[in-house]
Amino acid sequence: MKFVAEINVMPRPELLDPQGKAVLLGLEHLGLDQVEDVRVGKRITLNLEAENETIAREKVEKACSKLLANLIMESYAYDLKQV
Repeated sequence: MKFVAEINVMPRPELLDPQGKAVLLGLEHLGLDQVEDVRVGKRITLNLEAENETIAREKVEKACSKLLANLIMESYAYDLKQV
């Protein structure tokens, strides 16, 4: 079976996000001062094959926790769909 995982990796809310602050300042310079906060993260699309959804989820969890996200500073969430 083929699956697609859409993974979002974001900085943990309790940590400072320097990229987000830089974007916020840029938006203010463009006159968009109504924006209160910006967080910058990563979106990763992972195409994979697995025998079933449970095994696909295990593979995505392993990829996220071991490689795609720095669990000290980032959190992740994903949607998994069979294609």
